Amino acid sequence: MSSVSDTSGIELCASSELVEGGLAVPFDVCFAGENCRAFAIRFEGQVHAFLNRCTHVAMEMDYQPDRFFDDTGQWLLCATHGAAYRPDTGECAGGPCRGGLVKIPLSEAEGIVRWHPADNLKPVEF
Repeated sequence: MSSVSDTSGIELCASSELVEGGLAVPFDVCFAGENCRAFAIRFEGQVHAFLNRCTHVAMEMDYQPDRFFDDTGQWLLCATHGAAYRPDTGECAGGPCRGGLVKIPLSEAEGIVRWHPADNLKPVEF
């Protein structure tokens, strides 16, 4: 699990919604004052979340709604330019990346996945 392990935070989804290498669960965050899409996935049994923003060109990465994994289930891909990222860390693994994806702290406890706001990462206010 991620480094955050308590039951505080913002409820994102039931643990069962995140299937290994499967569809992501999308959610909205305010990152550095801008409303952005984010996504949560399960990889090697652990939950991870990132901003849905390629580091090559700041655009959403999914090639179909909530699909980020390549055919092997080992890499997150940007559909537009082919940048590849590690699903556990968001580090650039190949292609036209400029650094890694912005990671969002998650925790998983009692069958619930939660995300945890930080100084530059807050819930979207309506």
